[in-house]
Amino acid sequence: MTMVDEVTARDRRRLRLHVRGAVQGVGFRPYVYGLARRYRLGGFVANDPHGVVIEVEGARTSDFVTALPLEKPPLARIDEISVQPVSAAASEEFCIRASEQGRVSTRIVADAATCPECRGELFDPASRLHLYPFISCTHCGPRYTITEQLPYDRAATAMKRFTMCEACAADYADPNNRRFHAEAIACPQCGPRLSHPVAEIAAAIAVGKIVAIKGLGGYQLICDARDNEAVKRLRKRKQRDQKPFAIMVGSIDLVAEIAAANAAELALLQTLARPIVLMTSRHRLAPAIAPGLSRVGVMLPVMPLHYLIFDALKSGHPQDGKSWAIVTTSANLSGEPLLTDNDQARRRLAGIADLVVTHDRDIVIRADDSVVSVVAGRTQFIRRARGYVPEPVRLLRSVPSILAVGGSLKSTVTATRGDEAFVSQHIGDLDTAEGVRCLEETVHQLLSTLHVEPVVVAHDLHPNIASTRFAEASGRRLVAIQHHHAHAASVMAEHRVERPVLALVLDGFGYGGDAGNWGGELLLCEGARFRRLGHLATLKMPGGDRAACEPWRMAASVLHGLQRGDEIPRRFAAQPQAVRLSALLDQRDVPMTTSAGRLFDAAAGLLRLSLVQSYEGEAAMKLEALVRQPRVARDGWVIENGVLSLSPLLERLASDALDPTDGAELFHGTFAAACADWIVRIARKTGIMTVALSGGCFLNAILSAEIERGCLAAGLTPLLPRQVPPNDGGLSLGQAWIAALQLIEHQGLEGTA
Repeated sequence: MTMVDEVTARDRRRLRLHVRGAVQGVGFRPYVYGLARRYRLGGFVANDPHGVVIEVEGARTSDFVTALPLEKPPLARIDEISVQPVSAAASEEFCIRASEQGRVSTRIVADAATCPECRGELFDPASRLHLYPFISCTHCGPRYTITEQLPYDRAATAMKRFTMCEACAADYADPNNRRFHAEAIACPQCGPRLSHPVAEIAAAIAVGKIVAIKGLGGYQLICDARDNEAVKRLRKRKQRDQKPFAIMVGSIDLVAEIAAANAAELALLQTLARPIVLMTSRHRLAPAIAPGLSRVGVMLPVMPLHYLIFDALKSGHPQDGKSWAIVTTSANLSGEPLLTDNDQARRRLAGIADLVVTHDRDIVIRADDSVVSVVAGRTQFIRRARGYVPEPVRLLRSVPSILAVGGSLKSTVTATRGDEAFVSQHIGDLDTAEGVRCLEETVHQLLSTLHVEPVVVAHDLHPNIASTRFAEASGRRLVAIQHHHAHAASVMAEHRVERPVLALVLDGFGYGGDAGNWGGELLLCEGARFRRLGHLATLKMPGGDRAACEPWRMAASVLHGLQRGDEIPRRFAAQPQAVRLSALLDQRDVPMTTSAGRLFDAAAGLLRLSLVQSYEGEAAMKLEALVRQPRVARDGWVIENGVLSLSPLLERLASDALDPTDGAELFHGTFAAACADWIVRIARKTGIMTVALSGGCFLNAILSAEIERGCLAAGLTPLLPRQVPPNDGGLSLGQAWIAALQLIEHQGLEGTA
């Protein structure tokens, strides 16, 4: 063999690469095809059960391997690339092969908002996709919500019923086209179609009607956000008395008309996930949008239909120099899951929407809009769903397959696979039959998509909630997890913390380790175990669960505890039960709680901001809305034997002369300072300097920022949720992590026996 022959043989080596991560349905195969052609390599690329498999052969394979992670498509997420040499096949051409089948360990990416290139074509009269409501490419469009199973191919999605026309087939097969192997490719000739023209939708909105449209993950209700009568009609029909509505505007330039947004909030609005972002309202929309609140949820268009509606409103129905803004909310009755089925939508929305707009592409997986806020410069989830799910949380180590089914409110489920925890989209509350069916449906979809069979099911310690009953009916081995321990563990799991931590958990209600009503807890968490070190001072809950809906009752409880029960009838004269409440509070069997949520309710009731709630957290949100600058009453709390009492502060709030704004500022500043003091004392006593902060009260931006600041000032390391919400939407992640640790510890003990 000559030297030339030896060099040629050496340089024609063949490499096999396995790429794991979110690499299916994002244009990764065409990207690899183009990269291989650039370096003049032979071989192939294909989806396989683990991600993408690539074989390349030629003189510049090392250049290919180096470039592969650097120029990936915008939606791709690479977790790992493994490379191994294989026997040369003397192939000079590079091709895309059919997907390989088998047990799946890859994942699909979240749905992505319409990309700039597709938006350009949408309004280009020369494009064959001009004004087509379902335009998409490998960089945008539906993914998770149309996927039936993996690997991700058209035949495994809701697009399988639409046969590509000649033009779409040509784009699909053209390596130089942005729609090369774009599984959701479609056009007016061969793709999905709307039931109503866009002009009719815009005309209905313009005259004050309520319209239901089929979105990416479910139906949405929309109406003119400047028409207060239309918004009030929507509230009445949807049975949503006070809970705020989100607003959509046509472009980022128009946000300033309705809200004061900072740079971080504007950046979040424009991400491919297109979440609803909470920001300070300028109060220039219908007053009925967010009654009593200082912030409004704003979002940008997500899908082509949204852009088309705004274009039709702007061109056909100008608004006296103002831009259009539309209410965009879930199409369901209050408390029920999002609707996805066409027939159900027509039937169940008939009494809500004046016009129901459907189309013939099925929604396989329902996913509501995600809701986020910016707190102390970081993104905080309030609801994690479309645009983010099913991106997993990477765990500290590989764990057994666990299914965790969450709690009863703001429910999610989590399934683990290796070192990944897949937290489902927001399911909602489980107090209706429809909610429970949605839970069952989500569990089935998650397990079947991931191809995992859980060895245990983790559930809340509470014996009488729907998720616990679902777990018990599963026939699998069960692990019960205390509610607040799960809140703490969710933070530990996402931050990959193995060392012992303190945990401050502030929320509304959780079934305690003593079967009591917990909600303001200071815990020590180590491994799969926890110990309760302290709690908020107990308050009586007159009327039990009813007190969680009527803040005046919690205010009355505070007055009774301050030996001022005789004031209850006068202060709450409009409440028929007020005259009898003092006698009720004298009884010995009144339920007790350590709940931070009920403490917020008591403050709001004492300040007469919210006496009766129409949605969970209403009193606390209206209390927060008044705060301009939190202030601290240095004598406002007492800590004894691990118990934090705010009685001195509450006595000041009970003053008839106190202005509600002053009271709200005093409450927030003092409660945050008291919590920081509480944590610091325990940290010094235990020597543990890391603190997990979780629970629904940490959705309060002021409380969250002030407690974090207090911890940092004392040299502690505070950890807050980043990838899941601090409320019960993150509960299932914590349950899964604790259950996994218990199994690992048990197996370790067995192994040493």
